[in-house]
Amino acid sequence: MRSKLLHPDIVNDVCQELAALLTRHTKGKGNGAHPTAINQLDFARSDLSGAIPSIYEPRLCIVVQGKKAALLSEETYQYGMAQYLVVSVDLPINAYVIEATPDKPYLALKLSLDLVQLCDVIAQAGMGTHKKENSVRGLFVSDANVPLLDCAIRLARLLNTPQDIPFLAPMIIRETYYRLLTGEQGEAIRQIATSGSNMQRIAEVIKMIKADFTQPMRVEDLAEQASMSPSSFHRHFKEVTSMSPLQYQKQLRLLAARHLMLAENFDAVDAAYQVGYESPSQFSREYARMFGAPPVKDIGRLRTT
Repeated sequence: MRSKLLHPDIVNDVCQELAALLTRHTKGKGNGAHPTAINQLDFARSDLSGAIPSIYEPRLCIVVQGKKAALLSEETYQYGMAQYLVVSVDLPINAYVIEATPDKPYLALKLSLDLVQLCDVIAQAGMGTHKKENSVRGLFVSDANVPLLDCAIRLARLLNTPQDIPFLAPMIIRETYYRLLTGEQGEAIRQIATSGSNMQRIAEVIKMIKADFTQPMRVEDLAEQASMSPSSFHRHFKEVTSMSPLQYQKQLRLLAARHLMLAENFDAVDAAYQVGYESPSQFSREYARMFGAPPVKDIGRLRTT
């Protein structure tokens, strides 16, 4: 059931205005993410389909035109106009545009989530959480209501008056956080910013894995860092990321190896060793399983598209 605060006519008008603003600031710049004069805000534009695997850091993404899908392990999340995606922990995601044309490209606002600012908003608003024992998925999709879209359009309009950005942008971003926290997924967002919650402890371990993913790791050591038993840690980790710690590390390694081959001209064997693989044949098998083709074929295909 869609939120009662959606008001379809208002939502449609707001999305059309946002699409016009994003078009003005991204036209002629090509596909991809485009930074703005507001530090935490990017605009995304694409008129092409195609998968783009990458590590998504905590962010809010509001779609104003077109449709996109995000693959997290074996789960697929689709989101289109007037819907938003929130990623609350670092996650390896395979994202692709599924609805866009040159005349009507996919357009979205991406706002990075600052967890310190988020904690501050929670404290100032007197919000708490009553479910510290539970973990929730670190990615979700919801419908954007009018108050949230209003924040988005006021933030985007600031680009027309850059002299107002230093003073007004921080206030609108804080309001955006408040709207997320009071929305239908507020509990999921509060979990990541709640000191001592299982979600936050898993997030801290994710940062450790990401910082040193080339090294062998023991789940027992990670569980100790999270102050959990190995079985409890494994369960909570999978609830947050939809994969095991070892699967998470593997995806980080394969994404890093792909970048080394594509951007720095490493060959497959050197890339495999660089990211922590001891067996080039195992690397090639797991790479083909993740990207749909062996390393040489996959990189050759990327360079010709």
